[in-house]
Amino acid sequence: MRVGLFGGSFNPIHFGHLRAAEEDREALGLDLVYFIPASSPPHKPHDGLAPGDHRLQMVRLATKGNRHFMVSDTEIRRPGRSYTIDTVRYFLSTLRGTADLHLIMGGDQFAELESWKDAAELVTLCSLLVHTRSGDGAAGPTAVSLAALERLGYDSRSDHYVHSSGHTLAFVETTFIPISATFIRRKLAARESIRYLVPDDVAEYIKRHGLY
Repeated sequence: MRVGLFGGSFNPIHFGHLRAAEEDREALGLDLVYFIPASSPPHKPHDGLAPGDHRLQMVRLATKGNRHFMVSDTEIRRPGRSYTIDTVRYFLSTLRGTADLHLIMGGDQFAELESWKDAAELVTLCSLLVHTRSGDGAAGPTAVSLAALERLGYDSRSDHYVHSSGHTLAFVETTFIPISATFIRRKLAARESIRYLVPDDVAEYIKRHGLY
């Protein structure tokens, strides 16, 4: 089974996240994509971060109806910082059968890969899927970490980045939807509508619970 792991703060989740995950899934033929809200993201400030249980519930609301999308609370339940290496180890130990894991991330995250906890081990445990966005000037490997690319290695015969462990690095160009969680929170702070930026159920949840 080919499984994508899509982590993030999802503060809140929006249509940009959902569309990128769908295009990633289709491009690599993933059977499932797990959305994994972080409890305490190590590379992001915590100012304005909604409680984990609320972000988890918003992700559940946003992904319902897509049989390929699953939601995991492993990072919300795990105390301390939400390190990706711990999450990958968790999925490897709990998924039934032999799972082919693909860690999904944006180009900005990939550019910081060398600073991640146990990065050298991480690339031996799973493949990497980096989604770049057409139209935002950040497409392709030239815009990301050269150090990480060197770590993974390049096979000129197959024209693929392949680690010595056999795991691969794929770049998937996804549709550029100019939405960010920061933009949505600013809209909410200004008491402006966020309709059509997030799923209706998510907008209603935010309103009902007075988030942001």
